[in-house]
Parts: sequence; C-alpha cells; structure tokens
Amino acid sequence: MVKFLLGAAVGYVLGSRAGRSRYEQIVRTYRKVADHPAVQGAAGVARAKIGERVPFAQKQTARQPQGQPQHQP
Repeated sequence: MVKFLLGAAVGYVLGSRAGRSRYEQIVRTYRKVADHPAVQGAAGVARAKIGERVPFAQKQTARQPQGQPQHQP
C-alpha cells in the first residue's frame, strides 16, 4: 500500500508542473503517514501474514548474511 501511495505521489509530481515546493509537501506528508505508529503496526501485521503464507520469503530473510541490510522490494 505504501509503495502504491509513493508511486501515486511520484506520478503526480512528475506529471504536474507544481514544482519543488509541492514535491517537498508530498514527501513530508508521505513520511508523516509512513512513520505513524498505526501504519507501522499495520505494515508489521501484513508482513507477518504474508510470511505465514509465503514460506519462501521466510527462507530468503533467514539466509541474509549478518550485517547486510535486508532488501525490501
């Protein structure tokens, strides 16, 4: 969901002539929403449910070398 909203925001910015100030407003709003505890909680629940249904994703994260950041598509 977050990626969709980010994509929509980027598309709006690229497709409009709103300029830098509008872009920065969108980025601030995105960050505010993405950092909200309710959104973080929902994202965690979604990741857990996906992990239950897609065992391959669990294996992939389990094999991640220590010290390496996990890639989140």
